[in-house]
Amino acid sequence: MQSYFKINIIALVTLLRKETGRIFRIWPQTLLPSAITTALYFIVFGGFIGSKLGLIAGVSYMNFLAPGFIIMVIITNAYNNVASSFFAERFQNSHQELIWAPLSFHTIVCGYCAGGIIRALLNGIIVTMISLFFTNIHIMHILTMLYSAIITAVLFSLLGFMNALFATRFDSITTIPNFVLTPLTYLGGVFYSIQSLPEPWHQISIFNPLLYIINSFRYGMLGISDVPVNTAIVTIACVTASIYIACIQMLKKGTGVTE
Repeated sequence: MQSYFKINIIALVTLLRKETGRIFRIWPQTLLPSAITTALYFIVFGGFIGSKLGLIAGVSYMNFLAPGFIIMVIITNAYNNVASSFFAERFQNSHQELIWAPLSFHTIVCGYCAGGIIRALLNGIIVTMISLFFTNIHIMHILTMLYSAIITAVLFSLLGFMNALFATRFDSITTIPNFVLTPLTYLGGVFYSIQSLPEPWHQISIFNPLLYIINSFRYGMLGISDVPVNTAIVTIACVTASIYIACIQMLKKGTGVTE
């Protein structure tokens, strides 16, 4: 039992080193784009458009945008990193070595998702530092902010792993981010408060799951939210736990790894 535990610890550390090394090895693809895109967002939306708008929920439009930009970067990087990395392993059939090795499925899921979490949080830090040049944010609830950032990175890393299990070609990796995540993120209150939406759009927005993620993080930074924060925090945690269990069960059934 002790030997099995030691093997899994070594495997987890090895996977983490491999995934982290990949992030820094191709940093122009994994870290640089978020910095450039965010700076452009702030210049265009915050500088040109925001200067024409008044306060939103008592804060400047530039300050209102910052949490949305940060969480958007966390979502996309966590998802894309795990989805592309694990599918590449499947494409090369090198994942078989992990599946048939005396490793726990928890080790495999955690090893790959840890890489996505690290990339997501690194990009989140970079974007936060860039936002300081355009805003004057004073963090209101740091524990809520950190919790929201970490649990979001975990959730979308797991979803990326799930996507990699179901994907049949590299095009499948980009389908979900392009046609599901991006629209839901933009419609989740990144650029506006849903309180300003007329019916039925306000009511429709309530059913957007990313609305709760974005607003829990915004509450942590600015102390404002369009939805009950406690409900959002508990809901995100429950969904994350459910997705983790689903990933483990799919590995046990051989979904996407035994074809």
